[in-house]
Amino acid sequence: MAEASTRPRVLILGGTGFIGRNLVSYLVKNNLTSKVRVADKVPPPMAWLSPRHKEIFALPQVEFKHSNLINPKSVENAFADPDGEFDYVINLAAETKYGQTEPVYQEGVVRLSDNCAQEAARCNIKKYIEFSAGQMNSAEKKPCKEDCKCSPWTKLAKHKLLVENHLQNIPDLNFVIIRPAIVYGIGDRNSLTPRLLIGAIYKYIRQKMKMLWTKDLKMNTVHVDDVCRAVWHLCQHGQNGELYNVVDEGNTTQGRISELVSEIFSINCSFVGSALSNIAQVNMSSIVEEINDKHMEPWVDACQKDNIENTPLNPFIDQELLYNKHVNLDGSKLKQTGFQYNIPELKTDHLKEMLEDFIQMKLFPLSLLSGDVVWSGEEKSLDFEDGADEEEKS
Repeated sequence: MAEASTRPRVLILGGTGFIGRNLVSYLVKNNLTSKVRVADKVPPPMAWLSPRHKEIFALPQVEFKHSNLINPKSVENAFADPDGEFDYVINLAAETKYGQTEPVYQEGVVRLSDNCAQEAARCNIKKYIEFSAGQMNSAEKKPCKEDCKCSPWTKLAKHKLLVENHLQNIPDLNFVIIRPAIVYGIGDRNSLTPRLLIGAIYKYIRQKMKMLWTKDLKMNTVHVDDVCRAVWHLCQHGQNGELYNVVDEGNTTQGRISELVSEIFSINCSFVGSALSNIAQVNMSSIVEEINDKHMEPWVDACQKDNIENTPLNPFIDQELLYNKHVNLDGSKLKQTGFQYNIPELKTDHLKEMLEDFIQMKLFPLSLLSGDVVWSGEEKSLDFEDGADEEEKS
C-alpha cells in the first residue's frame, strides 16, 4: 500500500449528496487518498447522513468546505489548498431535482459545471470526472452506446448534454464523462426509493399497486458502490475526453423493480398497459397530480402516527419520469477497460438494505409495515385504473 503522502488528493464537488457521500466513504475505507475535500452548499449536519457516513465525514482526512459553485470565486476557493493541488476532481454538484424550470437548470447545471471545469483546466487537474445523465435517448430494443444520437428526454439531461459539449471546448481540460443508469443504494432518496415507499403505501392501504405502461419499460440500474468503484477506475484508466456508460448487467425493467417491491411488502402489482397509458398521457399533468395525491395522504398519515415530524423522504414521482421513456444503456465500453461489477444486478436484499437504513435513522414510518394499523382514509381510484389488469405480478 502506498504511503499516505504519495496517495492522490481528491476534491469531490457536491460531496454530501447521495453518490458523493458514498464516494467519500469508498475512498477513505480503502485508503486510496491522502486527502478528500468535499465542497458543497449543504453541510454534513444538514445532509441527512447515515451513522456510517457521519463517522467517515468526521475523520481528519476528510475536509468539508462550504461552497456555492455557481459563484466563480467560490469555485476558486474550493480548488485552492495551501498543501498543494488536487490530483482528481469529481463533479457531482448539480441541480438534480426533476421538473424544474429552464433557468434553474441553466444556473444549477450548465453555469455551475462550466465554472468547475474551467477552474479544473486552470489548475491542470490530472483527471476531471463529470457526472452527466443516462436519459440521453429512449431506446427500447437496442441498448444505447456512448456514441448514440442524443435526444434527451428530461430537462435535466438536456442541460447535462450542453455541459458535455462545453467540456469539449475547454483547452487543457483532462476530463472523462460518466453517464450513469438509475443509481440506487444507501442514501438514495430520488431514484428507486420513491417506488419503494409507494410499495409500502399500498401495503398500508391494502390495495393492488397499479403502474403506468408495461413491465417491459427499461429502467436500467447500477448500485452506488459500483459507481464509486467506476469513478476511481476511470481516474486511473479513463481516456481523456471519453464518455462511459455506467450500468449493471441486470437489464433492469419496471417489471423487475415492481416484482422486488411486491415481494418485500407482500402486495400485488399490475400494469396499465400501453393503450390505457396513452389515453392517460393526453391529460398527464392531471393524472400525475392524482397519483401523487393518492400516495401522499397515507404517507403523511403514517408519519404522523409514528411521530416523524421531519424526513427527506416522500413518494412523489415527477411527471418527467412517468412517460414511456426508457433508460437502456450499453455498458460494454467501460468493461473493455478492465472494470467488473461487484453487484451485477438489482436484488431484494439491496432494497431491504436501503429500507433498513431509513428505519434506523427514524425517517421511515413503521406503521406502513406493521399490518396492524388500518388506513382509515378515503379509498381513491385513479382515472386510468379501471381495467388496469393487463399484466399482473403477485
